[in-house]
Amino acid sequence: MANELKTASVLAFERKLDPSDALFHTGHWQKREDHASWSPVRINPKSVRGTISNRLKTKDQDPAKLDAAIENPNLQTVDVAALPADADTLKVQFTLRVLGGAGNPSACNDIDYRNKLLATVGRYKQQHGFGELARRYAANLANGRFLWRNRIGAEQVEVRVAHIRDGNAAAQWTFDAFAHSLHDFASPSGEAKSLSELATLIASGLSGDAHVLLQVTAFVRIGAGQEVFPSQELILDRSRSEKSKTLYRVNDVAAIHSQKIGNALRTIDTWYSEASVNGPIAVEPYGSVTTQGKAYRQPKEKLDFYNLLDGWIIKDKVPDVEQQHFVIATLIRGGVFGEAG
Repeated sequence: MANELKTASVLAFERKLDPSDALFHTGHWQKREDHASWSPVRINPKSVRGTISNRLKTKDQDPAKLDAAIENPNLQTVDVAALPADADTLKVQFTLRVLGGAGNPSACNDIDYRNKLLATVGRYKQQHGFGELARRYAANLANGRFLWRNRIGAEQVEVRVAHIRDGNAAAQWTFDAFAHSLHDFASPSGEAKSLSELATLIASGLSGDAHVLLQVTAFVRIGAGQEVFPSQELILDRSRSEKSKTLYRVNDVAAIHSQKIGNALRTIDTWYSEASVNGPIAVEPYGSVTTQGKAYRQPKEKLDFYNLLDGWIIKDKVPDVEQQHFVIATLIRGGVFGEAG
């Protein structure tokens, strides 16, 4: 009898959407074509005298000590990034590599499982291709989701995506970010052709048919002197930090983490049960959204990545097409998915 197929104990996938950090520069909206006129956004410390506003433990506390704690000023030093008083636009720029070999594990210690996995992914590619996933990734470039808080309240947002070949732009598309919804992936009629061309290019990169390197540049008109929002560093040992907020910088230039850019690009999961209310969430094995403190793909519902993958590979239970998209998108995300030991 043939050995029963089991999940490999070592199973890992490399990410296939590989963004760089996104660097911040500042300039004027009317000078978007003048590349020499843009200067880096710097991060500066600011010392502030605030008030105590956090929730305090009041049970069994001495009222006098409690009053003293509330009345004391809250002295802190924070990092801040802002546009200068004579510039009204933020430029955010990063590069994105789209790699082939989606579904091909970088490490797998079970040849039978690997062969079954590759055959299953091959059937998905033959039946569906990467068109649907690529269309959603392209939409998240066009709508400027990767700008995060910098997108909110802006007057205008223009996103330019260039296909870089031999160091030059072989093709370029320009999008009005506000013409694209963040809640769904419908294409505005005026930009449907450009979005379709970009999606086709991304799909060819995921299929391994072309080398795809994109340069993404967003111009955000927010107003002179306004604060901008790079990534905030996670300081695990607060005793060693003199600041209560530390912002991310690359060679003294304000920036957004590549991980945060990647999270925005893979925010394409509308195939979970509460999607009609919440909109798309980032592709994660358990549908985890840490800012909401919730996982939308609980294992008990059998719609998490591991239940779907094991049913598809081990038990030959082919998921619905939408859940197939989710599984493949998780493999494109990458990660270590071997059997728990």
